[in-house]
Amino acid sequence: MATALINGRVVLRNEIRSDRCVVIEDGRIAGVSEAVPSDAELVDLAGQLLLPGFIDVQVNGGGGRLFNDDPSVETIAAMAAAHRRFGTTGLLPTLISDDFSVIGRAITAVDEAIDSGLPGVIGIHIEGPFLSNTRRGIHLASMLQPFDDRFLEALCSARNGRTLVTVAPECISPAQIRRLVDGGVIVAAGHSDADYETVRAAIDAGVTGFTHLFNAMSQLTNRAPGMVGAALEDSATYAGIIVDGHHLHPATFRAGLQAKGTDRLMLVTDAMPTAGGEHQEFMLQGRAIRRDGDKLLSQDGVLAGSTLTMALAVANAIEQGRLDLPSAVRMASSTPAHFLGLAGETGAIEAGLRADLIAMSDDFTVTGSWIGGVPAANL
Repeated sequence: MATALINGRVVLRNEIRSDRCVVIEDGRIAGVSEAVPSDAELVDLAGQLLLPGFIDVQVNGGGGRLFNDDPSVETIAAMAAAHRRFGTTGLLPTLISDDFSVIGRAITAVDEAIDSGLPGVIGIHIEGPFLSNTRRGIHLASMLQPFDDRFLEALCSARNGRTLVTVAPECISPAQIRRLVDGGVIVAAGHSDADYETVRAAIDAGVTGFTHLFNAMSQLTNRAPGMVGAALEDSATYAGIIVDGHHLHPATFRAGLQAKGTDRLMLVTDAMPTAGGEHQEFMLQGRAIRRDGDKLLSQDGVLAGSTLTMALAVANAIEQGRLDLPSAVRMASSTPAHFLGLAGETGAIEAGLRADLIAMSDDFTVTGSWIGGVPAANL
């Protein structure tokens, strides 16, 4: 039987409509119209917002679990459940720089999670270890490694979902980037001290994204545009951005919006185990990370990911970016879907797409969630 979501304020690409009924059938959106099918099961949204589910391409942890600690199906399930409560219906469990064996275990775990039908898992993000020591941020220097053929084989080995890999362009050649892309990997640049010319060569070789724009990368200056300059200049590439009030100034965010637009700039959380939970500290590869309000810091004061959720990222994007709701929602749904090559499958409320949806109140509290048309048992 079809399900009709009625009496909601439906967030479409550029507008919010209160006169639309969204019909779900066989896991997909069968229609978005004024007509309510007579034979459908009705779900009354009572004036709440109905949005496309959020897609987060950078999720290190959540619900007290860290992917690096235990790259298993159980960890992924806990992370996905924690973030679903805040509107994330599609995520990439993210592994920061680690041993080769851990990378292999992480890829296997994501493959198994998708095989088992675990809701919300759409691939994996391997962030490093081919990164700049100068711009490594919280990544351990001892984990950084040069790129070689064993990594090429491993990174191209995933059977399911999307594989996103973050590299520093000075640590991998354009030819190696091209081989990754030819193997089905989406390549982003980040944690890099590369000059503009090196970044430009990486884009020409197949880099299509930038990991947490402005953070942990060579900056834009008058005679040296760096990675930031290359990212802002290029109109075809995408960039993730952490809008938590700590990783960058609101004016910096607005400058990024002016340059890239909401169709190329996507919200990410870079979330750690404290996201979606009450945990105040955790261990990250042997280092204590503590929560200071909504900021995460190592003992030497380095930012260590965030406590951000996608619902809060959307709220912050509206406030700090001076955006309307549909524009901020695009940054959390349609834009990452396009980046991952999934725009024909999810990321918007349109007939034919998978029914990945969330119901949300005006204070950004998520009250309902559907993945492939299946509602969450609880939130």
